Amino acid sequence: MSHWMKSGAPWIWLTGGAVSLSLISVLGLLLLIGWKGLTYFWPAPLYQWQSQDGQYLVGQLYASESVPVSHLKDMDIELPDEVIEAGSATRLNIKIANRELYGSDFVSMLALKLSEPTKPAGWMVIERARDGQFYGKPLGFEQVNGNISPHIETLLSQGLEQAEEQRAEMDGVINQQIRQIGNQVENLRLERRRHELNGKLTDDYLARYRERKQALDAKLVEAEQHLDFLRSQLSHQALLMEDMHGLKVRIPLSQILDYWFPNDMTLGEKIAQWGKQVWVFLSDDPRESNSEGGVFPAIFGTVFLVLIMSVIVMPLGVVAAVYLHEYAKDNTFTRLIRVAVINLAGVPSIVYGVFGLGFFVYTIGASIDQLFYAERLPAPTFGTPGLLWSALTLAVLTLPVVIVATEEGLTRIPLSVRHGSLALGATQFETIWRIVLPMASPAMITGLILAIARAAGEVAPLMLVGAVKLASSLPVDGEFPFVHLERKFMHLGFHIYDIGFQTSNIEAARPLVYATSFLLVTVIVALNLTAISIRNNLREKYRTLGQD
Repeated sequence: MSHWMKSGAPWIWLTGGAVSLSLISVLGLLLLIGWKGLTYFWPAPLYQWQSQDGQYLVGQLYASESVPVSHLKDMDIELPDEVIEAGSATRLNIKIANRELYGSDFVSMLALKLSEPTKPAGWMVIERARDGQFYGKPLGFEQVNGNISPHIETLLSQGLEQAEEQRAEMDGVINQQIRQIGNQVENLRLERRRHELNGKLTDDYLARYRERKQALDAKLVEAEQHLDFLRSQLSHQALLMEDMHGLKVRIPLSQILDYWFPNDMTLGEKIAQWGKQVWVFLSDDPRESNSEGGVFPAIFGTVFLVLIMSVIVMPLGVVAAVYLHEYAKDNTFTRLIRVAVINLAGVPSIVYGVFGLGFFVYTIGASIDQLFYAERLPAPTFGTPGLLWSALTLAVLTLPVVIVATEEGLTRIPLSVRHGSLALGATQFETIWRIVLPMASPAMITGLILAIARAAGEVAPLMLVGAVKLASSLPVDGEFPFVHLERKFMHLGFHIYDIGFQTSNIEAARPLVYATSFLLVTVIVALNLTAISIRNNLREKYRTLGQD
């Protein structure tokens, strides 16, 4: 036994067990987040209860909890003897939707005051553009001519197809006409401002300016009238519904995005509907203060930010590491630099955000505006938080990680490799560029992996230098110069914070916190796996040069 203890085998097993428990814990946490997030898109059944006063209650069973009897007695609630003996009662949190009718999506009721739940047939769940979901029983479909037809599903399916085509046409009018005309008006205004600053504001130019401005205003009015016409066409058709209290509600087709009958669906139909809802979540824009809709702008912003950050931090980190290891002498100044680099890795991220706001935004950005965008002032272009400053801030934040990892890789390369290259007549720069850096590339990619893992999850500095609750447009579009680094952007981490703490309907948005968190982890894992694949290929390529 003592020989076994002295051999070190118990410590190996202890270390392996600790690592295994850590991996199992992390995997279990990810599975919990994924389960709570992905089940949100499952078409849950609608239940019907009857209260003690005879009213019906229809909704989804959102959650149930056990409430101690002592709490209920403090609220002067009469309880039957069996509940008092049990010591607790069950409270149900029911999502009744129909927010515009009842002011809230949820109600809390004690189970003892409700009858046993049933699943009523024929009830429909409607996904709306505003006011959340609607639960009700369809009564008829109002056509363009005002007639009420009982062929609800057929006419509703056809109407939604037409509505989708009209929404696509409306998006085309907004993006290809109204937005382009607005940009032309803005460019014309800036041109007039430049002439004014340069003292070239002549009467002839002002006459041409007014003529062009009037032509653009006329085009803008025409495009807006066409857009209003398309919107009015969608409002002529409507679905007539009856809610759980018998109220008749008219829902215009323009507000209906999707519908399904959860109690009448087969398993295959539920799986198809679940996949459809997941795709909408991944590809659509957010709605209702981010508590509904999709997160595509946040996905795009997160990935694009990490890519720009990687392009910035890798050259800076590699150059700094090469200088410190290959060129700089081992003196007090160099050792101080290394200590400073290591200490920078422990600085809180919010400090980097304050630095980025003060240095990048208010100093460099304001100077750029003064030099190149004077006609836009006092409205800032680069002197305001944006994508470029966020990427630079994260690059500074992750720079120590890349420097340390790259320098470790350079240390592992034998001196004999360098001496052999120099002996064959190569210069020091040629040796570093053609021999040393390729062999150290796996370590450089390792530094990039660590940088991505940290930068993708950072939120605090981004709140100061560019991330916003809702961005009006993506930083990449069809407008020149196509990549707009000065624009603000959405980020998955900030989106999680917003829907978890800042949205007006936190209870309804809570499952989206889990779904978005799982999506953020998935994005980070995908970025890391891509970098790991590149590193493994490089490691295999340069294995023959002494890289293990």
